[in-house]
Amino acid sequence: MIKSSKPRKQRKYRYEAPLHIKRKFLNVHLSKELRAQYKRRSLLIRKNDKVKILRGEFKGKETKVIDVDIKKGKVYLEDVKRKNAKGIEVNIPISPSNLLLIEPVLDDPKRREKLVEVKK
Repeated sequence: MIKSSKPRKQRKYRYEAPLHIKRKFLNVHLSKELRAQYKRRSLLIRKNDKVKILRGEFKGKETKVIDVDIKKGKVYLEDVKRKNAKGIEVNIPISPSNLLLIEPVLDDPKRREKLVEVKK
């Protein structure tokens, strides 16, 4: 655990953190309906979850997660693309703090159990 509150040291900690800790930075806030249903504020984002973008150029768009990059701490979404210098369309990395989870994928029994466990 980091003890300093200096922004420079906070950034360094997040950048140099091991992957098992960087994974925890990928939590996304739940929508009001899900928050009331599951009695929790956030959930780790996964591929195929449906999210709403809260900030930036694509604000208000609801789309599906196609990839989660733990090392960079970014999320790639289905319809969020931009043309690069060569004219090829590439996915834009988005910070999980700018997303709102609308519809989680509950295929995984462990994830479902975790949500139900808190619901009790």
